Amino acid sequence: MDDEIFEEQDIYTLTDEDGNENQFELLASTEVDGVVYLALEPLDDNPDDSYVILKLERDENDEEVLVTIDDEDEFDRIADLFEDEFMTLEYPDDSAETQKKKK
Repeated sequence: MDDEIFEEQDIYTLTDEDGNENQFELLASTEVDGVVYLALEPLDDNPDDSYVILKLERDENDEEVLVTIDDEDEFDRIADLFEDEFMTLEYPDDSAETQKKKK
């Protein structure tokens, strides 16, 4: 049997304000000034390939919770970081074309 390496997906089940549960896949995470931020993509019904950005905080029971970013400047700064990171990623579909350009 061949050894195969499978990337483990980080899947989060989040509950919205209406009590509906939705699943999200972790695209990336980053830490800025001691705060951890996550970029999450919905697993269902995401025709425009959008993602959400949440930050990791601790609740009154010292448990980790994901919360929305209410400060617009903070959100814009973190969104720019993720966008810059996503722009530098190579995707399997374009890897052959990228290799041709390097030669």
